[in-house]
Amino acid sequence: MLRRSLLKAVAVLGGSPGIVAAGRVGKVDRLRDDRSDPRVPANNFLEVTDGTNLFYRDSGAGKPMLFAAPWGLNSAWWEYQVNALAGMGIRCITYDRRGHGRSGEPNRGYDFDTLADDLGGLIERLELQDVTLVGHSMGCGEVVRYLTRHGSASISRLVLVSTITPFALKTDDNPDGSDRAALALVRETLAKDHAHPLAAYAPAFFGVPKNKVSQEIVDWWVRMMVDGCSLRTMNLLHKMFTETDFRPELPKISVPTLLIHGDNDLSTPIDTTGRKTALLIKGSQLKVYEGAAHGLPITHTGQLNTDLAIFSGLHR
Repeated sequence: MLRRSLLKAVAVLGGSPGIVAAGRVGKVDRLRDDRSDPRVPANNFLEVTDGTNLFYRDSGAGKPMLFAAPWGLNSAWWEYQVNALAGMGIRCITYDRRGHGRSGEPNRGYDFDTLADDLGGLIERLELQDVTLVGHSMGCGEVVRYLTRHGSASISRLVLVSTITPFALKTDDNPDGSDRAALALVRETLAKDHAHPLAAYAPAFFGVPKNKVSQEIVDWWVRMMVDGCSLRTMNLLHKMFTETDFRPELPKISVPTLLIHGDNDLSTPIDTTGRKTALLIKGSQLKVYEGAAHGLPITHTGQLNTDLAIFSGLHR
């Protein structure tokens, strides 16, 4: 019974993060290279307005595709997409959000306005145009907030994979959401043992045994979350995303949008996330992956890579 309750609570956790009420469009200051870390080439770091250093990867050549990772994960999560798509003539940019991976962990800025500004800083620093923005789970919140906060002048297309939108919290006008107490229990559980709940949830994240993944992949996923994202950052972001309502923002999106979602996703069940989001974004397309769970970039790599390339107009 205890194990079942733990998994049920952490199932919400696996869905990744959230948002903050949309504010006015803010100007992103010009960014500077960080030359303080000799282990990484200087042009792999940039400094945003508040002094936080963000790590990014820039692979391939051609029209750009920029990826935002899920909650607790970093740029390495996208390596199976980058490896394939860069070979097709797509320039793939991935980055570690603040508090994740090799990026700095400041004491502030764990809200979607700031995260969207960080993303905007990367777009400005690399002078990107005609970008296909790709978000997965929490990353969907960042790319949506970027568009509603900074506009779409540099963006041509949007892809939302296993999105957390439109609203995770149960309220009077959102009865299908999750109870506030259940969401708080996730954070309380993590606060007692950061690693075990994540490891226990990993099979559900990937949809095992229906979807086959190696034990090494599962271990890699757990290590990336535990070693690459602090407990404090994880819990701050979890509270933030579960209490953010994207419903007012989604109708403002005007770029062509593709939603990709698995019908076996326990983290962000398709009926309360993908389908509702598709209804709120005019002209969007929802593509359902049969049997896919939340970790579909790994379990459905070939299918996702093909769909990304075709939607971007860059398939070769």
